Amino acid sequence: MAQAACSRVIQVPLAPVGLSVLLPPQGAATGVYPELLRQVGEADGCLFAMSAVPRARQELMFESGRSDVLVPASRTPRRDEFGDFVPLIQARAMMISLRSDRVLPSSLRALAQASELRVVLVRGFDYGDAYQALLKELGRQGRLRLEVDPVSVARVLDAGGADLTVMAPSILASALHADERVSHLLGRLRLDAAEELGWNDSGVYLSRAALGEADRRHLQESLDKAARSGLVWKLFKQFYPAGSMEGSLRPKY
Repeated sequence: MAQAACSRVIQVPLAPVGLSVLLPPQGAATGVYPELLRQVGEADGCLFAMSAVPRARQELMFESGRSDVLVPASRTPRRDEFGDFVPLIQARAMMISLRSDRVLPSSLRALAQASELRVVLVRGFDYGDAYQALLKELGRQGRLRLEVDPVSVARVLDAGGADLTVMAPSILASALHADERVSHLLGRLRLDAAEELGWNDSGVYLSRAALGEADRRHLQESLDKAARSGLVWKLFKQFYPAGSMEGSLRPKY
């Protein structure tokens, strides 16, 4: 690195998210976003220190100003309170269950009223206000189970511990590809759209509390350039199996 454009090392806690973020027991983080940060850093003179944390802690660290970057993240009003958002791709969450002839609700509002359905979600995931309202209502009714990652969600569905989940299909599909304990479910997934879950921007949040204005502006410009140049989508195609992104991910630009 000829000259550092960032004033210090950028702290990036990471939680596993399908093939977007892979955290092997030994060795460096890999996947779409760790590789993106490395390439951005090499090109623009920033060094990123990546560490592994549970997803819920990753969110809390961002909100409390103890981390510089939250990645990956969909844009939500709550996160906008704590950081500046840089859109990199577009994604949408869907209701995901194991294939059956059962009639499922067409909205999160109807799902909240379908008292016979049990729901499992990843702790710390957030797909906006309607999703947060569903989470609270299901918790109040005792119909909600929270798990630490998508693989754990898949195992609950496989064991019959819940009827469905809500997340981006690409996240769950990539988790199934990567873990032989649940890979047999790949051909059994059923995807149902929910009225409240349309296409939304997904990308990176830069902490206003932790990062100085100059570093934040530099990172924002560098990441935006990576999205507009096609680098971000190229990395998604590199890491995700063909067909696994259809219907749930698309380029931002």
